[in-house]
Amino acid sequence: MRIWCNGEFGEEGMALLARGTGGHALVLSDRRNSSVLAGGQRDPSIAGADIAFGQPDPADCIEGAGLRWIEVSSAGYTRYDNEAFRQAIRARGAAFTNASQVYSDACAEHVLAMILALGRQLLASYATQLGDRSWPYDGTREKSRLLTGQTVVLLGYGSIGRRLAQLLAPFGVKIYSLRRQIRSEPGVHIVPEEDLTKVLPGADHVVNVLPENGSTLNYVNARRIACFKPGARFYNVGRGPTVDQPALIEGLRSGRIGAAYLDVTVPEPLPPSHPLWTTPNCFITPHSAGGRNNVNVELVRHFLANLAALEKGGAMVDRVL
Repeated sequence: MRIWCNGEFGEEGMALLARGTGGHALVLSDRRNSSVLAGGQRDPSIAGADIAFGQPDPADCIEGAGLRWIEVSSAGYTRYDNEAFRQAIRARGAAFTNASQVYSDACAEHVLAMILALGRQLLASYATQLGDRSWPYDGTREKSRLLTGQTVVLLGYGSIGRRLAQLLAPFGVKIYSLRRQIRSEPGVHIVPEEDLTKVLPGADHVVNVLPENGSTLNYVNARRIACFKPGARFYNVGRGPTVDQPALIEGLRSGRIGAAYLDVTVPEPLPPSHPLWTTPNCFITPHSAGGRNNVNVELVRHFLANLAALEKGGAMVDRVL
């Protein structure tokens, strides 16, 4: 098979890709990109490919009648999440996969780390260390909270949400999760959208892992924020456009939201003058939740595992279509 790739996965990752595709024709685009967030450009070298790996241009994928399988090197796939793309892929019986499992551990650990850091007043203590270096013994102990027995609402229950639920399980938390498909999950109460506002008032933590598409834009809006328990904490490792940022800022300023942790924003990078930087109790990281030191190699391994499954007629992981 002819495998086309426009991803740049570093020396070790590219060497692994070359070895792992040795029985096939590997075509490396001259327009490779190391960022999985950057969309690929249209590229004539994809012509005749059976498989595309990286961030191919959606129009190239639609027009590539011979493409049997497309794997994107990201968890999000907003550029491909439209009816024209879905119809083209389904019409020729092709497969479309993402790389969610590569990022699920990192994103889930990132959220758990922030939940614990906020609960144990680690960020406030570090701010004191950088500031007046006082010794707020009584206040810090009084504000510290246990995660054990609290309630978490997950907005979305894909691979990241599932992994986070596993990590939260030892703390004995009660977990609700919004999901379109209403079926039981061990240790998680699945909530249909019409019931979300019923469970939000009981949440100590609201975690957004929603993808970006037409139905999720500004999903976390003023109406839903008004349902939060006063002082609830909000975390976003999904996509920036799923949150109404002015409503979030107002929620933080009013105290309705006790703290917010944002790994994704609009725009990215977030300009130094943006009000989110100075909003009280708002903590920001530069879209790094999915990062890990060996992510490039793991992306290639994910692709090669799916390639082996395709060759043997087995089930592919992270299959979207």
